[in-house]
Amino acid sequence: MKITFPAPPTLGSSGAIEVRRADGTLADRVEAAAAKADKKNIGAAVSDTGLPHDFSYESIMIEGNTASVYLHRQLEYGQEYHVTVDPEVFAGFGGVREAGRWSFKTRKRGVQSRHLTVSGAGTGDFCTVQGAIDAVPTGNQSPVTIDVRPGVYTEIVYVREDRPHLTVRGAGAGRTVIQYANNDLRNGDKALSNGGPADVCPRRVLETSDLHNCWRAMFGVDAADFRLQNLTLHNTTPDGGSQAEAFRGNNERISLERVDLRSRQDTLRLQGKGFVTGSRISGDTDFVWGTGTVFIQDSVLESTDAGYISQSRNDATRPGAVFVRTRLTRAPGVPDGSVVLSRSAVWRFTHSQAVFIDTEMDGHIAPVGWAIDPNDCAQAQTLSFWEYGSTDLTTGRAVDTGQRLPCSRQLTAAEAEKWSDPSFVLGGWDPRSR
Repeated sequence: MKITFPAPPTLGSSGAIEVRRADGTLADRVEAAAAKADKKNIGAAVSDTGLPHDFSYESIMIEGNTASVYLHRQLEYGQEYHVTVDPEVFAGFGGVREAGRWSFKTRKRGVQSRHLTVSGAGTGDFCTVQGAIDAVPTGNQSPVTIDVRPGVYTEIVYVREDRPHLTVRGAGAGRTVIQYANNDLRNGDKALSNGGPADVCPRRVLETSDLHNCWRAMFGVDAADFRLQNLTLHNTTPDGGSQAEAFRGNNERISLERVDLRSRQDTLRLQGKGFVTGSRISGDTDFVWGTGTVFIQDSVLESTDAGYISQSRNDATRPGAVFVRTRLTRAPGVPDGSVVLSRSAVWRFTHSQAVFIDTEMDGHIAPVGWAIDPNDCAQAQTLSFWEYGSTDLTTGRAVDTGQRLPCSRQLTAAEAEKWSDPSFVLGGWDPRSR
């Protein structure tokens, strides 16, 4: 629900917005005092223990002259609702107290289709991306496409494991934008350090490290066979605001095509098998990371500050991250030699792998190329930091790799050809054939 004022409103610290059915019974109540850190279940999320998990979110958000009100739960179909607003909710606003002054009706019945549309203007099947995802039956086994029309959608999105075979498709990166400031301080380890059984992540790969951090992604997917196309995901957490994934995929055969992923730290996290093509990913610290096998091709990786492009935590049973024909760019002000291709805590992740093939890179890439902890190649005997055919972004000339980390290596042409094949890297899955 939205309220537009003549001037930017100020949220008060008391009062409530109530939504009541036509018979006067209460459907939902949003309190101003709790609006900045409210709680609700999103996407029927359940923890590893089977208990429903509630996300922290903002139930009243102000942008410009408009206040948007996000309810705690879905309303019923075929109902008439009346809204009241206490005068204390917005400073200087007299409120809405008269019964029937603000009323609306919901559509008569739900939508069940293999092709759903989302429009913030109210001209689609749903007004939010999450609303369309929730309409897909659990246990779905048929391809479902969700078309998201141009606009800015401010929401946390979550796809549960039992909703596979989804395609979420925008109208073009920059035209369809999904955004939210979700992060570790709001919904991750820092927020849930004392969390209970309802907060434990499902489908954990690393038993301890993945205890709570699955909930902090702006767009999180625990389902297999998921595709994201032609849109922008922007985690609007500010610089220094903790780990904040724009997209997290935690299952098999996850494909991102022609997307723009924006954040600062941990922008893209993939934990199963993932494929990225024709896209743009920006960030400063480990902005491509995870335990999964990831193939990224024909994409731009933009460093927004000094830091690390990738961090792979794969084990000995699977490859890590492979980058083919990518362009490594930088935002204005990022110093020369201040970014490495990948880093690894080799004392813990002994088989970390990152491969860069036919990469165009700007001068912000450090001559050493890579970073390990501890900085001792004798302790990195099973590390796979590989490179082939790197060229200067500006001149097109071959990059001087003479100062690279001694335990990294340059591939042969035959090896580079083999590792440039996504079906080889992804264990037989060729996303190009879909």
